[in-house]
Amino acid sequence: MGEVDVTMIRIENLSIRQGHFSLDHIHLQIDNGRYGVLMGKTGTGKTTILEAICGLKQIAGGRIELGNRDVTHLKPALRGVGFVPQDGALFTHMTIRENLAFALAIRKRPQSEIQACVTELADLLGLEKLMDRTPHGLSGGEKQRVSLGRALAAHPTILCLDEPLSALDDETRQEMYVLLRSVRERTGVTTLHITHNLHEATMLADVVFLLKNGTIRQISPAEIA
Repeated sequence: MGEVDVTMIRIENLSIRQGHFSLDHIHLQIDNGRYGVLMGKTGTGKTTILEAICGLKQIAGGRIELGNRDVTHLKPALRGVGFVPQDGALFTHMTIRENLAFALAIRKRPQSEIQACVTELADLLGLEKLMDRTPHGLSGGEKQRVSLGRALAAHPTILCLDEPLSALDDETRQEMYVLLRSVRERTGVTTLHITHNLHEATMLADVVFLLKNGTIRQISPAEIA
């Protein structure tokens, strides 16, 4: 079987407990290089599942495989996942250059490698003119570009996006559709994107999943049109 047949994200029989909230017997699978979108109403547990995949949420049972590796009990830094939270969570005291370099700096990568990576990301994401600014005063779209760059800095095999476009205006959202497609084409990263926006799903997804009544099922484009 070729590389394209590798399953990059697989969760099997996942159970999560969080106060009075629980999810049980959750299954999801996304193949290599595919762009998956997980939809569902607010409060159904979409973000909880995403955080479990990233290693940020403790699970009660089940198995998480990323790139055919069992990562169920691995720390987040060892999972090869880039994560963009809903609010971006940029370091406000750092410049954009420093935000992009952060993931490599904490891994103590050589300075020449960090500089090359930051330059590459700035070109990919159109951030060249913002590098010496701090996040204060950036537009919503600019902040999301920086958040995306920070998540991509360590060259993850998997990218997890938690409603990254929810706070953007329509024009900026359209620009981000183009950018996310470009990122996927140039990096080959496998993506899981959380949203409740039907148009967003149709514009970006290869495969769409619906989380409803504690169960995930794959749905066709016709079902979300």
